[in-house]
Amino acid sequence: MNPILADKKYLDSLSNIERKKYLQKIKLVKLLHLGRARSNADICRILNISAPTSLILTTELIQEGLIEKSGKGVSLGGRKPELYSLKSNSFFVLCIQMERFSTSMAILDNNNNNISGKRSFTFHMTREMDSIRQLHEFAEELIDSSGIQRSKLVGIGISMPGLVDSNLGKNFTYMVTANESKTLKEILEEKFHKPVYIENDVLTNAIAESRFGLAAGKKNVLVLLMDWGIGLGIIMDGKLQGGTSGFAGEIGHIPFVMDGELCYCGKRGCLETVASGIALARMAKEGIKSGQLSLLNKLSTDEIEQIEPQKIIEAANEGDQYAITILSQVGQNLGKTVAILIQLFNPEMIILGGKITEAKQLICIPMAQAINTYCLSSLRESAKIVLSELGNDAGLIGSASIVIENIFDKQIELANN
Repeated sequence: MNPILADKKYLDSLSNIERKKYLQKIKLVKLLHLGRARSNADICRILNISAPTSLILTTELIQEGLIEKSGKGVSLGGRKPELYSLKSNSFFVLCIQMERFSTSMAILDNNNNNISGKRSFTFHMTREMDSIRQLHEFAEELIDSSGIQRSKLVGIGISMPGLVDSNLGKNFTYMVTANESKTLKEILEEKFHKPVYIENDVLTNAIAESRFGLAAGKKNVLVLLMDWGIGLGIIMDGKLQGGTSGFAGEIGHIPFVMDGELCYCGKRGCLETVASGIALARMAKEGIKSGQLSLLNKLSTDEIEQIEPQKIIEAANEGDQYAITILSQVGQNLGKTVAILIQLFNPEMIILGGKITEAKQLICIPMAQAINTYCLSSLRESAKIVLSELGNDAGLIGSASIVIENIFDKQIELANN
C-alpha cells in the first residue's frame, strides 16, 4: 500500500501499532520530500523516534519502492552514515501554470523531475468558465501521452493570477463560478477525479523558492514576480505570509501614478500600468504607432496588437534602442517599488522572478539605480537582490509542492483520527 494513498477504510482496518507505524512512514516521506537526503540520525532527531524504529521504517519504505539509499553522509569519525532519499517516479503531480494569455502544463514526479516535458498553449483567462473544458482536455492528453500510471497521479496543482482563496478553492478575479454551490476547485475535481489545489501564482513561486530555491533556509525574503502583472510573495520569520484571505502581496494594484493609465482593475495609475509586462506591451505599441524607430516595426499589425514582453526583450538584446529605453523605464519604476519594499520589510534577500527577468541587466541595472536613489543605504546594504535560479519553472515546482504537502497533511490527519 502506497503510504500517501491509503483511504479511511484501510486505516480503520489497522491496529493501533500498525496505524502508528503508518503515521511515522508518512512523516518520514514528507521529510524526504524537501529534497535533502537524510541519515538515520537525522531522521531520529527530526521525527523524535528511536534508531531501531527508523531502521524498520526505512527498510519497509525501500521494499515498498518509495525511498532508496543515496550515498554516504559526512562522518566526524568512524563509518560514514547511509543517506536516504525519495525514489524518483514514486508518485506524480499534474502541474498547471496559468497566465493571462497562455497556460503551461507538466507532470512532475516527487523529486521535481519533469516527466512529460513542459507544454504550452494559448489560453485567454476571463471571468467566465467557458474555457474550462479546453483546459481539462489538454490536461488529459498530457496525462495519456506521459505513460504514467494514473494510480500514481496523486493530484493536480494549479497556479493562477488573481485573488485566489486557496482554502475556499476560488478565484475572485478569473474563472469565477456562476453557480455558487460549487467552487472552481470542486468543478475541477469532478472532471479530474483527483484532488485539486489552487493557489495564486506569486504565492506558488514563493513556496517553490522557500522549499527548493534561493530562499531555502532563510528567514526574511521577498519574492517579486514580474510577468504580465506584478506581485509579491512575503516570507517573514521563515513563514509565508498570505494575509487574512490569502491576498497579501497584491502590490500591482497600489496607486503609483496620480491620474495615470486606466488599469484593468478599474482604477487609474496602478503600479501595473507602469511596471509590468502589460505596461511594457502598451508602451511598445504606442511607440510603434507614433513612428518610433525600432526593430519591432517589422512585426505585422496583428503581431503588434498581440505583442508579448518576450518580443520586446529580444529586440532589446539585439540593440534596439527604443526597446532598451522602455525596459529601462519599467526597471526604474520597479526599482522604486523595491526601495519601498526594502524599507517596509527589511529583508535579507529579494528574489526576482518571472518573464521580465529574462531582460537581465537591461532591467536589473535601472532597477539598481532607482533602489540606490530611493532607499536608505543602511537598509539597502542588508538586502541581497538576486535572480531566481528556478526560472519559469518555479510555478510548476511550487504547484507540485503544494499538492504533495496537502496530500501528506490529509493522510496525517486521517491517521490521527
